[in-house]
Amino acid sequence: MNPSSSKLPISFSIDKLQNDLIICEKDLWTPHFNTNRYEGNWTSVSLRSQSGLTNDIMSFANQEYKNTSLLDRCHYFKEIMDWFQCEKEAVRLLRLDPKSEIKEHVDNDTSYEDGFFRIHIPIITNSDVFFYVDKKLVPMKMGECWYANFQLPHSVENKSNEPRIHFTLDCIRNEWSDELFAKMGFDIQYSPNKNEYSDEMKQQIIAELSRNPSETSAKLIAALQEK
Repeated sequence: MNPSSSKLPISFSIDKLQNDLIICEKDLWTPHFNTNRYEGNWTSVSLRSQSGLTNDIMSFANQEYKNTSLLDRCHYFKEIMDWFQCEKEAVRLLRLDPKSEIKEHVDNDTSYEDGFFRIHIPIITNSDVFFYVDKKLVPMKMGECWYANFQLPHSVENKSNEPRIHFTLDCIRNEWSDELFAKMGFDIQYSPNKNEYSDEMKQQIIAELSRNPSETSAKLIAALQEK
């Protein structure tokens, strides 16, 4: 099995990241739509969205996305986007306020093996922010660049007195990213078997699939429930 999280071999300027954040602070932060997933305040601003609006913070795979007008003013964020030589879907700032918590959950079809990878670049964080993926602490520091398999259970606790703000990019796997991830030690031929999931993980995945009933989700649920 590939790592549940991995730091990419690149880092970005904290000063430039925070300068672009100042531009975005003038825009409205939109509360996250999954209100049952968090306690406190979890908000977002879109730099790339389906509608092209900054307050459209939805992120669904295999949809059309376009740059928002805010991105045109954030030159360093655009430079980072261009570093990733692949198609991008949602690009957002995600803010978790002090004393707030994102409860453990899973996001479907968000692993590298699914053909998708979500990148987190912390702009503001500290040692009292605890980011867990598959029960393992992911020690993200400002300016670093991280991938995590969000198909696995994950959660975040901000026990500090300042907001935690990440720049996130949803990217589509291609030959360029395969080369990058192979250098990071990933087996790019690996495909997870449903029997590798723990019972707890299966139940969380089933719960997420049940939120959006369809013929496809029904088949996936049936496959997960097989012994």
